[in-house]
Amino acid sequence: MSRAFVNDDAAGEAEPEHRYPLPARDDPGFPLAAARALLDGANVGDSIGAEAATGYAFGTPELIPQVELILADARERGDERLEVLAERFLRRAGWQGEQGEQGEQGEQGEQGEQGEQVTGTAS
Repeated sequence: MSRAFVNDDAAGEAEPEHRYPLPARDDPGFPLAAARALLDGANVGDSIGAEAATGYAFGTPELIPQVELILADARERGDERLEVLAERFLRRAGWQGEQGEQGEQGEQGEQGEQGEQVTGTAS
């Protein structure tokens, strides 16, 4: 094979399903684990890998209840970064909770969760 088609950097990188270990899809804990994986992926700039591993897109409405739980836990623990990511996920999912609290700075300026410039949120 020609060296032009070999990605030397990918040789040691784990597949998404190995970077985000999840229970079986029929496990009742899968949705919560998938939500956590999506937020973890967004935190490290690997939303694509987390989406591939979970089968869900960042902002999937089906995971709103799980992300609400994660958000409540992040607030309780004072984990501001996880709080920002969970709020971003919920806004993208069309979540209407807590109108006017913090989310009303809205979507303006927000471009993505993979490290692109995001205005109006703290890191």
